Amino acid sequence: MKRVIAVLLVGVLGFFIYSNLYSTGNGNLFPKFGEVKLSERVSNKFVKKNVNGNESDVIYNQTKDAESGSANMVTSIVVNYRSFDTLGEVTVLFVSALGVGLLLSGKSRMKFKTPPNFILRSAVRIIAGIILITGVYIFIHGHLTPGGGFPGGSMIASAVLLFYISDDEFKTKVKAFKFLEGTAGSLYLIFGLLGLSLGGYFLYNFLPTGVVGNLFSAGIVPIIYIFVGLKVGSELSNLISDFLSEEGK
Repeated sequence: MKRVIAVLLVGVLGFFIYSNLYSTGNGNLFPKFGEVKLSERVSNKFVKKNVNGNESDVIYNQTKDAESGSANMVTSIVVNYRSFDTLGEVTVLFVSALGVGLLLSGKSRMKFKTPPNFILRSAVRIIAGIILITGVYIFIHGHLTPGGGFPGGSMIASAVLLFYISDDEFKTKVKAFKFLEGTAGSLYLIFGLLGLSLGGYFLYNFLPTGVVGNLFSAGIVPIIYIFVGLKVGSELSNLISDFLSEEGK
């Protein structure tokens, strides 16, 4: 019965979306496909980085002092115009890691039934460094290319997971990760409060944004991505450590 109801709901929803997208009447909720004026959309202002009214086009490696200054349009939104949401996402990750740490506190260390073989140990030694470097590269260049703090930090944590899988005696320095996590999170908040005091809202981009496409551009955006990458990487590494071993007393 539940499956029948679910299928009916999906069918009704699909018919509703299709009828509104392709209907020719004036009562439809959505404009006719292909007739949307992008210049009237708020998202277009985010892409062109002209929320404050600057209507000039943004040209890669030419435009100077744009509102966000980042070449990656997604970064313009999540770490500039809606950076407060990113703080909420980091907070959710922190609460999740805290919950796991509390639930698994005092549990004994996990042991593998089959010890890691020579091939796995050798392969991890080769690729783990590449993964770490790539993760750092991704969140440092998040304002220029697709990526950022969350995927870069996740790659760092995946390298730590590989170390655990390849060596059943491996144990991270949990205190160092916790210090890094707390420091990165505190610096994130400090920069946010500086923006609030200097520009009137949280994480206001108070540094020069430079030329769109340059490494040293976008103001505080790459700095914030570095903080997010370090925090996410250390937090997920702590999460992995909590799952696979108990913290030393």
